[in-house]
Amino acid sequence: MKKDDFDYAIENTQVILAPEQQIATFGTTSFHFYLISELMDRVDQVRIRNGKIHAERPQILTPEHFSRLLLEGFGDKAQRYVDQLRDYARSIAVLRYGFQFRKTNVSEETIRDSIDAVIARTKRRVETAEEPLSAIIQGVDDAWEVCLLKFTIDMIERSAGGNLGDFRKRGLI
Repeated sequence: MKKDDFDYAIENTQVILAPEQQIATFGTTSFHFYLISELMDRVDQVRIRNGKIHAERPQILTPEHFSRLLLEGFGDKAQRYVDQLRDYARSIAVLRYGFQFRKTNVSEETIRDSIDAVIARTKRRVETAEEPLSAIIQGVDDAWEVCLLKFTIDMIERSAGGNLGDFRKRGLI
C-alpha cells in the first residue's frame, strides 16, 4: 500500500457515533464497531463490517515500547500504519501509553443502498438498542483496518487524560 493510500484512508475516516465510555484505566474495555464503507467499483454498494475491538488496560510505557505496539488479528496494511506511528511516537516528548488491541468476531455484509442511508439506519439501530460501547465509523473499504486503527488511536487520545488522572490518584506516577 502506498503512502498516499494510507493518508487517504486516515483522512477519510470519520467517527459518526463514538462510544459513550472511554478506555478504562484499570481493566479491559471492549467496543463494538460498525465500519461502513462504499465499494469503490460499484455504485450504491456499501459494506458494513462489525465486530469487537478490545483495549487492554493501559500501561505507562517508554517510547520504545510504544513503537512495538502489538496487533493481534490485523493484517499487513494495519502493520504498515503502526510502522508509520513509530516515527510519530519518536517525535513526541510526552508520556505515552501502550495498549494491546485485538479485533474479534468480525463479520461483514454488502448492502445495495446509499452510504448515507446505511449510516442513518445503523445509527438509529445502535441508539435504539442503547449500545453505549458501540462506534459507527465511516471509512475506506480497501484500507478498512487502517480506518479501524485510526479510530483506536483517537480513542487512546480521548482517554489518555482520564487514565493519567487515575494513575496519579493512585500514586502510580
